[in-house]
Amino acid sequence: MVKIAILGYGTVGSGVFEVVRRNRNAITNKIGEEIEVKYVLDLKTFEDDPVMEVLTSNYDDIINDDEVKIVCETMGGVKPAYEFTKRALESGKSVCTSNKELVEKHGPKLLKIAKANNCSYLFEASVGGGIPIIRPLRTSLAQEEILSITGILNGTTNYILTKMETEGLAFEDVLKRAQEKGYAERNPDADILGFDACRKIAILTSLAYGKNVDYADILTEGITAVTGTDFAYAKKMGATIKLFAKSLKKDGKYYALVAPFMVTSENPLYAVNGVFNAILLNCNMGGETMYYGKGAGKLATASAVVADVLDCAKHIGKNLDTKWDEEKLEISPVDSAVRRFFVRVLGNDLAGIQKIFGEVELYDGVAEGECGFVTGEMSEAEYRQRAAEAGNVITMIRMD
Repeated sequence: MVKIAILGYGTVGSGVFEVVRRNRNAITNKIGEEIEVKYVLDLKTFEDDPVMEVLTSNYDDIINDDEVKIVCETMGGVKPAYEFTKRALESGKSVCTSNKELVEKHGPKLLKIAKANNCSYLFEASVGGGIPIIRPLRTSLAQEEILSITGILNGTTNYILTKMETEGLAFEDVLKRAQEKGYAERNPDADILGFDACRKIAILTSLAYGKNVDYADILTEGITAVTGTDFAYAKKMGATIKLFAKSLKKDGKYYALVAPFMVTSENPLYAVNGVFNAILLNCNMGGETMYYGKGAGKLATASAVVADVLDCAKHIGKNLDTKWDEEKLEISPVDSAVRRFFVRVLGNDLAGIQKIFGEVELYDGVAEGECGFVTGEMSEAEYRQRAAEAGNVITMIRMD
């Protein structure tokens, strides 16, 4: 029997407790040993909940118990999660977590501590909830050179954009509905401004290339400026709008970006709607692979944490190595990235537009007093220069 502890009995922590209990037989059949929750750490009490049998408010109970081999950190945030994780790893206890903030900020350091103490630090649930993506990067795709990663990594923003498109609702109205349904936090800034997706693409990019990506180096734009008029243009173009988190290796340089993109039906991510997430990887040998599923939610995320628990349980006393050095990966300025742009401008002077932007695909008659067009390929810096020269740009959305 392998005994584990859970730190935090919130949404994910209670989900881990439930998955272990409900799937006890399936887990035992697959790994040959039973998993038992010996402790759950929380300062609150939960009357009439079976967790009361194993509840503790003292972390030392867990650290000092040699029977506990694996700790599930589902607290969120950095404090005290970092200190608790560090102490567990230093004690030779493997840690499995869903905490993307902690992983992004201290991942390389914690992996190094785990390796030095013959245990593991696993974090499948920190990106994409129940979607297996980190394990494939670590194992199935270890032989590949990752050329690019494109992800819909935030269910809240994908839900909002889907409802704006399909029901014609304004951004503020859909956000309110998302909050009522529990898809968005009371303070939704981390989601709608793109920061949540940014942390996740920073983690994935670090794992893909083996060096540390600071999420602060990634240009991040949210969805607050996307309007119904933008979707009207998208419909005329046979496209949709998604918040993409992207990273790319090209000519020895690395680029990363989080922003809304116009996406055509040729892209596999075009059909990913609602609260679902997906990650599209392009590899130099195997080509494209896509990973799709629930990007959040109690049981989906908890299931990913428990998958890591099983991995650790099969390798007690060993380190499941993850290549992620503390050395920084330099992210090149987005100015030199080349792509096409969808642009809305006041008026519909095609000759004037083409004089500044060159040959374009024009889309007229969508909204009064303006038109939209898609440029040819140019760098981000070149686009900004031309937009400033035009002086009548309403908005821009990048083309994928």
